[in-house]
Amino acid sequence: MTATGCEGRSTSPEPSATGRPDAGSGEVPGWLRHLARSAERMNVPAGLRPPGNGGRRSAILILFGEAGAGPDVLLVQRSSSLRRHAGQPAFPGGVIDAEDEGPVGAALREAAEEAGVDPAGVEIVSVLPDLYISRTGYRVSPVLAWWREPGPVTPGDPAEIASVARVAVADLADPGRRLMIRYPSGQAGPAFQAGGMLIWGFTAFVIDQLLAMGGWERPWNAASVVDLPPGVTLTGVDGAAPVT
Repeated sequence: MTATGCEGRSTSPEPSATGRPDAGSGEVPGWLRHLARSAERMNVPAGLRPPGNGGRRSAILILFGEAGAGPDVLLVQRSSSLRRHAGQPAFPGGVIDAEDEGPVGAALREAAEEAGVDPAGVEIVSVLPDLYISRTGYRVSPVLAWWREPGPVTPGDPAEIASVARVAVADLADPGRRLMIRYPSGQAGPAFQAGGMLIWGFTAFVIDQLLAMGGWERPWNAASVVDLPPGVTLTGVDGAAPVT
């Protein structure tokens, strides 16, 4: 995965017509700049590479902050009453609307709607290349961002979002919290037990890559494989890199 050069841009200027932010300045920490540079070496599995054209455009906000325990990332947990993706942890995100003017606007809007994030306190670092969810036809643009001015977060519509959590990177990197989830197809993918959630699917795949690119990954037992808990919605799961 190759990142665009968008480090440190404030959210106040409008995104470019392509939806990718212009370069600018901002107090983005060195470890996040390193992560953005390392994203150029991300190995995107063939099953997640988008076709030349097509796919319903959407975006997610990968919002990093930093507290006393070190770096953390914002996740939401979908409501268990949803028809699709019930109970699944995810990055804030959704479909790109025309008024969003691209993935940056969509990611910020969704984070505000789903988790109460104030876009004015967010610095856009990079827009990563698209990933494709073949089962649902979504073409996802991951927007990497720095939470320059963190504020309180709260679930948006309770019919859609059950909870919101800032999950410490140290917890995600903890070998004791890592495991593999086996899907009904027989394939397995990475998972995490952190932030009071079982994180799996597309979200877990992205986190797994982020830990490696950020230099946070620690040796863990990938032979620890458990079956996906019963009752989990499987829409969008595809092969060895399951997606939400």
